[in-house]
Amino acid sequence: MKVAVTGGAGYIGSHAVIALADAGHQVVILDDLSKGHPEAIRQHTFARVDLADEDRVLAVLKESGAEAVMHFAASAYVGESVEQPEKYYFNNVVNTLRLLRAMRGLGISRFVFSGSCAVYGIPEKVPMTEDLPMRPISPYGHSKAVVEVILANYAAAYGLRYAALRYFNAAGAMPDGSLGEDHAPETHLVPLVIQAALGVRESVRIYGTDYPTPDGTCVRDYVHVLDLARAHVLALEALADRPTMIYNLGTGRGHSVREVIAAVEGVSGRKVPVEEGPRRPGDPPALLASPEKAKRELGWQPRFPELKQIVETAWKWHSAHPRGFQK
Repeated sequence: MKVAVTGGAGYIGSHAVIALADAGHQVVILDDLSKGHPEAIRQHTFARVDLADEDRVLAVLKESGAEAVMHFAASAYVGESVEQPEKYYFNNVVNTLRLLRAMRGLGISRFVFSGSCAVYGIPEKVPMTEDLPMRPISPYGHSKAVVEVILANYAAAYGLRYAALRYFNAAGAMPDGSLGEDHAPETHLVPLVIQAALGVRESVRIYGTDYPTPDGTCVRDYVHVLDLARAHVLALEALADRPTMIYNLGTGRGHSVREVIAAVEGVSGRKVPVEEGPRRPGDPPALLASPEKAKRELGWQPRFPELKQIVETAWKWHSAHPRGFQK
């Protein structure tokens, strides 16, 4: 299949491109490089495109002969979304509508959406299942939830076939250390801890040590980026038989902030300097996926289920690229 990947120069998108190619699909990457990296593009067809330019998007999709779209391009900082909600609604909602309209004009009916567990907000129960109500508490989470509603509307009115994949905490890198995570600013815990171990930053900060968890720190579900990428390919291929799908993507295993720090110390052999601070508003004690639906219906099984495996791949990337693609 010919697949257009928006945001294919970003962290998860670039790993999905590799998974698509490994599965025999042809790829064209659409990215404006505002957050993505040209070094992540490799040997695939690339078009520098801003999704706000609907005419250009339409032209690239038409020229590529795309039969499906994987959509990763989005603004993705929860804190920033609170300060700049307009940016998030334009980038994540309006630009997705522009993309969907271009697809409809060309008769492209398969769409895999990079969603988020942020649509749940403070969950009613843990582990979290797909039937929980969407009650996001940030503009970022709201933007992802709104797109899911739009997708359902497009499916009913126009025959769009879509999969919405709600990630938990993406982490890790290519096992050979050739590709990994490089955000500016970095907000994800695993690279922050590794950067502290490498001395790239002075310390890692723990926000809250009095949660009702075994060691008092927040617990999260870390899922390897290649496992996420493989789920996207499985979902794309399953759209031939199932017109709409919504899945949680996580391991179902929780790890605390202190456990992540200990895992990095164990893998690196280095002590991680730590600062302790108060809780951040809106941080739930624990967020865990129930991945059973994706396992049952897609046949998806995480190949890197252990925190140590995830950290080992991340350490290989970051220790070779302590300042990301700029080294």
